[in-house]
This record gives sequence, structure tokens and C-alpha cells, in this order.
Amino acid sequence: MNNYDKEVFNGDVGHIVAIDLEEGSLQVDFEGRSVGYELRELDELSLAYAMSIHKSQGSEYPAVVIPVAMSHYRMLARNLLYTGITRGKRLVVLVGQKKALRIAVRTGQSHQRLTLLRERLEMCLGKRI
Repeated sequence: MNNYDKEVFNGDVGHIVAIDLEEGSLQVDFEGRSVGYELRELDELSLAYAMSIHKSQGSEYPAVVIPVAMSHYRMLARNLLYTGITRGKRLVVLVGQKKALRIAVRTGQSHQRLTLLRERLEMCLGKRI
């Protein structure tokens, strides 16, 4: 849940670093920033058992489990697989289908994005770029 006063937003990942049972509060570390929560605010937090490869970029974890399945066909790309695998410090487990892994390894580029950015810039600039 977004909390603009605390500057905590959906998708932010934090770790509980202190619990004060007497005061009924806890402290959560959001990437080096400590945020306090009272008992009545705990419904704003939810446990995270997984995160996306995109969100994990720049971080490392002791163990990483990566689903590699045909049901996520559009996400089967070598660059995403590489990024996911390199997040694990000691253990990386790939769970899924061999066919999906083969597709991911063979897919060099992510799907082309059809944004028309070049055409729009050319229109604004009045020349080809």
C-alpha cells in the first residue's frame, strides 16, 4: 500500500530490523532508510516471497529460484535469464520446462517495442534522424 507521508510505495522492498513489543511498533529498513510503523499501520505491509528479475537488478541474494515456463513465453529471453542467474550468490535453481529454457537461451533480443519514437521525434524536429 502506498504511504506518501512515509515515502513507501507499492513494490518497495524492506526488511524488518527492530520490533518493540512494549510500544507496539517496528522499524523497517527500505534500502538504507529506516521507516517506523505502529501496530495500527501494519496492514500497509505485506510479506514478499518473490520479486521480479527487473526489481532485483543491482542486488544479490544467497539463493535465487527462477521459473522458466512456456506460460511466460514473452519473458523468455537470454538477457533476463542472465540477469536472474547472476543475482544468486550461492545457489540458483531453475524450475520449469527444458523447452522454455532452450527458447530463453536462444532468444537474443527482447521483443521489439513498437513505440514510434523515431517517427515522433522526426515530426517534432522536422527532419530525419
